[in-house]
Amino acid sequence: MEKTSPRTFLEHSPHFQEMVSRVDRYGTLERPDGYGKRVGDCGDTIELFLSVRGGQLQMVTFKVEGCANTVACGNTVSFLMEGRTLADAWQLTPENVIAFLETLSPDHHHCAELAVGAFYNALADFNRRQQEAWKKPYPRR
Repeated sequence: MEKTSPRTFLEHSPHFQEMVSRVDRYGTLERPDGYGKRVGDCGDTIELFLSVRGGQLQMVTFKVEGCANTVACGNTVSFLMEGRTLADAWQLTPENVIAFLETLSPDHHHCAELAVGAFYNALADFNRRQQEAWKKPYPRR
């Protein structure tokens, strides 16, 4: 198996460069409607936070402790999903993230799987919270 050398920033696609650099959706939401977290075998951790209104994703933010590839994937999930319906949100795949970024190397495809997995966890958390709406007025410990 031939090992390829890592790309420099400028050798990546414009989409990848933008997604690794954007900071407008980086961070937490104080009272998210959905929260998901995943930790990869590589040690990277990603958390996603959802704000949902009327069955539509109003805001998707994220935090990453890991590499730039995971940051790019987290930003891509946010970028592709904000404004979409919850039904559309479940259609997102790691392949969608990889295709959008164009130059995510095959040895970092797991970063897309990590980001999409955390997103699915946040969607599932949102669904669970809707079924347990009676708990909302009570503080979490």
